[in-house]
This record gives sequence, structure tokens and C-alpha cells, in this order.
Amino acid sequence: MARTQMKIAVIGTGYVGLVSGTCFAEWGNNVVCMDKNAQKIAGLRQGRMPIYEPGLDDLVKRNYAAGRLDFTCDLAEAVKGAAIVFIAVGTPTRAGHEDADLSFVYMAARELASLIADDTVVVVKSTVPVGTGDVVQRIIGSVRKADTFSIASNPEFLREGVAVSDFLAPDRVVIGVEDERAGKRLIELYESMVTLQNTPVIITMRRTAELIKYAANAFLATKITFINELADLCEQVGSNVSDLALGMGLDKRIGASFLTAGPGYGGSCFPKDTLALLRTAEDYGVTLGIVEETVAANDARKRRMALKVAEAFGGDIDGLTIAVLGLTFKPDTDDMRDAPSVPLIEALQRMGGRIRAYDPVGIENAAKVLDGVDFFEDPYECAWNADAAVIVTEWETIKKIDLVQLKHHLRQPVLIDLRNALDADAAEELGFHISAVGRPASTDGSLQEIVKRRDRRQAVKTETVELVSIAMRGK
Repeated sequence: MARTQMKIAVIGTGYVGLVSGTCFAEWGNNVVCMDKNAQKIAGLRQGRMPIYEPGLDDLVKRNYAAGRLDFTCDLAEAVKGAAIVFIAVGTPTRAGHEDADLSFVYMAARELASLIADDTVVVVKSTVPVGTGDVVQRIIGSVRKADTFSIASNPEFLREGVAVSDFLAPDRVVIGVEDERAGKRLIELYESMVTLQNTPVIITMRRTAELIKYAANAFLATKITFINELADLCEQVGSNVSDLALGMGLDKRIGASFLTAGPGYGGSCFPKDTLALLRTAEDYGVTLGIVEETVAANDARKRRMALKVAEAFGGDIDGLTIAVLGLTFKPDTDDMRDAPSVPLIEALQRMGGRIRAYDPVGIENAAKVLDGVDFFEDPYECAWNADAAVIVTEWETIKKIDLVQLKHHLRQPVLIDLRNALDADAAEELGFHISAVGRPASTDGSLQEIVKRRDRRQAVKTETVELVSIAMRGK
């Protein structure tokens, strides 16, 4: 619990705002979360979550019932008496551009300017490019005197699926300030957590704090892309990328995190943050070649995964049914933003594949971005009579799938594991032809038989077309 209760306002009840506001309330503060979406606010007051995040619903309900957490559409009500106001609105990539859309941040600043009390600290929690805090300060400063408010940066480092624990037990807290008042206020807010857990606190200039978030995400995206490219090499030289990653990751200078090969990174952060960082560098005349290559390589990898599926059938999946298991960009979230499953499925459809898909919680969001897909709430039903199963997201239900039952449901025993989530050796012993990431494909002859069956089907299809053509000419 915080030593002193603060009144805190959080503008925006998206992923960052809802998690942050709820966790601030869990520390004993009085928090009001504001959003213009009346339906979302009404749902939150009734305990309905707008996002899927393990543990968050219980935390919201408990703190709302205790009176520490409330929700409103009224900005004036939210900020009345607030010592700190957090701006936690979305900053998506602008349509048709590579930079962040800051319109919601600036709109919030304009609306706050006449409503906040003197001595309020306004904190930008949203992920924003360098210099955004300066603009926010000018916007509010055009309405009120400069010495009556402070602007700070306090970036979030939340991983979807474990966001609550990340907030309550963070690796570090980054505070970017330009005046003593803002620094003291934020240190007071985080004091109890720092005292209990000895969490490192970095107090720096506001622009540095803004850049830290982008730099961290760009580095992690680069690390993922690096191991993915090595996975391609492992497949060619007959090596195993999982063992390679283990050998690398045990080096303390490297670390094991984000060294898991897969179909490429996605989600709400890495894709947009790497692009925004590149645009910022471009604006200042700086070249970030490594980040540029990371973005290009990740985009190419998502497209290449469809070819990996097709390769299991000799390059031709026209008319085949593919069961895609897992749709969200990672497990324990319903987030489909930049999920690798989307370009994969779209590419398979262009190749003539019919798609069946399963995900434990992501179907509703997936249906908004995917057309022509049959969705299923059971992985075995999804796999029924399909020619192959493709593992895209490593949900626990998928990692623990019964391989015997899966094989029974499939028309052909073909398994393409893009996450190395399953026991490849056990699958091969059961007679699967398995193609995993960063390891040689099965060489037991099952692939050759599958391709032969495909060729026989194609020959029958061609012969039928020829016979029909001859018959039509005879009329």
C-alpha cells in the first residue's frame, strides 16, 4: 500500500490505462479512469472487461467494490482534486504512414488544460516519440501559467498476458522530469513498491524517458529477428535452433529471453514502436540500419511461413484444408494486432488453401480481420478432416494437445509447428510428418508419400478437365 493515498486520474481505459489505473488502486490510491466510450465505462462498472488479461478482472472488481477505483466519461469529474493525471490513450501508427498518431494525446492535453488544478502533475504514460512531452507542455501552457503544472514521462513496460504482475513487480521504473515537483510526486507514488521490492528507479530527462521505451522494444524486436534468421540457417545445415538458443542464452551477457524462434513478432508494441523509432531517427537525420533490417526481416518472415506450410506438400496446397491452431500474436491475450497468423492465413488462401482456425479467446477479434475462415472453439474439431495442422500460437491448450487424437482427426498426418511448441520426436514416432522451425524436416518417407498423393489428385483433376473439354468440343 502507498503510504499516502493520492487521487489519481487516468485518461484512457485501453490496455495501458486500465492495467495502470487498476494497479494504482491496488496500492491504496483513489483512482478514476476516464474514457469517452460510454459503453466501455458502463461495462467496467458492471465488471465486464474490454480486454482479455489474466488476473485483471478480479483486480478491477475488488478495487471497484472497495471504492478505490471508479470509471467515468466525465473528464472534469475524473481530474477534480487529482494530484497526478496520467495520459494513457492510444498512439497507433498513422494510416499510410510510419509515425505514431499523437492526435489522442494532444486532444487529451487540450481538454485537460482548463480542468486541472494548480500544482497538478500531468504524466504521459502512452508510448510516444521523443519530444511529445514538450508539445504537451506547450499545449497546456497556452492556457495556464507554466509554474502551475508539470509534465512528466513515465513509460510502461507491460507484456500482454502478464501485465498485472509486470506492473506490480516491475524490472524498473523510469521517470522523466524537468522539474523537482514532478519528480517528488512520482517518487512518492512509487515509494511503497520501491521500498518493498527494492525496484530500481531511473530518474532522467523527459526526452530520455520517452526514448527508453522505444529503444527497449526495438532491441527486443531485433533479438527475436536474430534468432529467427538463425533458425533458417539451422534448417539448412541440419542443426536445432532450440539447442542453439539455449547455448546462447546461458551466456549472461545475452540472456535467454526473446530467443525463441517463431513466425515473427507482432502485437501492439514492437511493430508500431520500431516504425516510430525509425521515423524519429529520420526526422533527426540519423540512420538506424539495424532497426531498419529488423523491420524488413520480420515482415518477410511472416510471408515466408506460408511457404513453409506449402513446402510440406511439395509447394502446392491448392484445394487442401489447413487447420490453423492459435491466432493471437501471443498466448494469454485476445490481441490480433499484427498477429503473424493474419498474413500467414491470407497467403495460404491466395495459394488455394481452405482455412479452419482455432483460438481459445481470440476468435471474436480474429473474425474482424480475417475473411473466408471457418472458426472453431475446439482444436480437434478444427483439425477434423484437414490435410495439415499448423501451430501458430503456443497456448497451453495447444502445447498440451493429444497428438494421438490430433492425428486421428486429420486427413493427413502433417504437422507444421511454427512455435516449436510440441514434442517433435513424439510426433514423428506417431507417424506425423512434422516440419518445425529451426530443425530439419522429417525424413522418414512420409513426406514423399504425401506429395505422391497430392500429385495423384492433381493428375485426376487435370484428366477430368481434359475430358470435359473434349466433351464440350464435341457438342
